[in-house]
Amino acid sequence: MQLNQAPQLDLTYCTNIHPANGWPAVLAGLQQHVLDLKQRLAPNQAFGIGLRLSGQESHELLDPSVLADFQAWLTEHNLYVFTLNGFPYHPFHQQPVKDQVHAPDWREPERVAYTLRLIEILAALLPNGMVGSISTSPLSYKPWFADLAAVPWELLNHHVLEVVAALVQLERQRGIVIQLAFEPEPDGLLETSSELIGYVEQLLDVGAVELATQLNCSLREAQNALRRHVGACLDTCHCAVAYEAPRQVIAAYQTAGISIAKVQLSSALQVLLGANRQAVAAALAPFSEAIYLHQVIQRNHDGSLLQYRDLPQALEKIDDPAACEWRIHFHVPIFTASFGLLNATQPALLESLQALNEQPYSQHLEIETYTWDVLPSQLKLDLTESIAREYAWVLHELKR
Repeated sequence: MQLNQAPQLDLTYCTNIHPANGWPAVLAGLQQHVLDLKQRLAPNQAFGIGLRLSGQESHELLDPSVLADFQAWLTEHNLYVFTLNGFPYHPFHQQPVKDQVHAPDWREPERVAYTLRLIEILAALLPNGMVGSISTSPLSYKPWFADLAAVPWELLNHHVLEVVAALVQLERQRGIVIQLAFEPEPDGLLETSSELIGYVEQLLDVGAVELATQLNCSLREAQNALRRHVGACLDTCHCAVAYEAPRQVIAAYQTAGISIAKVQLSSALQVLLGANRQAVAAALAPFSEAIYLHQVIQRNHDGSLLQYRDLPQALEKIDDPAACEWRIHFHVPIFTASFGLLNATQPALLESLQALNEQPYSQHLEIETYTWDVLPSQLKLDLTESIAREYAWVLHELKR
């Protein structure tokens, strides 16, 4: 939905919350939930969709007749698509995902081909004059490499630049602007804002030379193209898990000249580790599940940080006397500040929204609580009701 702010803000939710495998199932999920949400939240205005498509679904939607039918459905119901989630490639529900959420990574030609298909889809669906965004993986999964010296940066650059060149040609030939937004997350090859800034800086330094050759343009024009088409996806859950302060992250991206193409509005789990650790462990047990990665970053009394790749490994160490806090990559409903012994990192999300009230650092907002299927039952409402409640909470905070 479009918010009455200057410049315009577009708010949506990511459809990766709906279990689906194949385009017909994706469309069925939209038909079941989006129309109801539009009627509740924006009955008399256009309602935006943050679409998530798997690799298979991107092939299916590019069938001309399927795409035309979807465009007609969007028009009929006054809906529009302005952002895509291009991070998870494989089916994303009801089967183990874990570290395979990063596969294929940016070393693989299929990651390039998938992203190019998403660009083609978004270019067809994007309303005239609107800038589009596609969030993508943080290049790869860091534990897949023995050390950073083993990372094939030249190959990664080559594949990213292939996509950037396509985005430049799209704007030159059709006047459509789409940004590729890298999404740092714990244990990703790009884990933090500083790692993303470092990567973009080397793209501007080294990659721009290759891009200039591909586009037959000057080095300065290639660098401008990179700044225009490569940005950040600020996921407020990931940011909080990494103990990054949102205002500092926003300022760092702005200082580096990196646009924040999309903000994913989300909260992580947070616990303080005191004398009641076994009770905390019991409260966390239902969140230790087999589908998604739930990276844990532990803050110690001396201020140092320690990472665990998944919640089960962390739970084995809950009695570590050095530990005083855990932040856990588990997307919990954003309207929830605490539940029993557990907290959400809602303060970090609030800080992100307050900063947005003060300066329009991004135009694309996407609520993302994809873990709804694996939430403990006491945190679940009716799904449409839960999504509507997340919208209401965001709208309330943006009006403060």
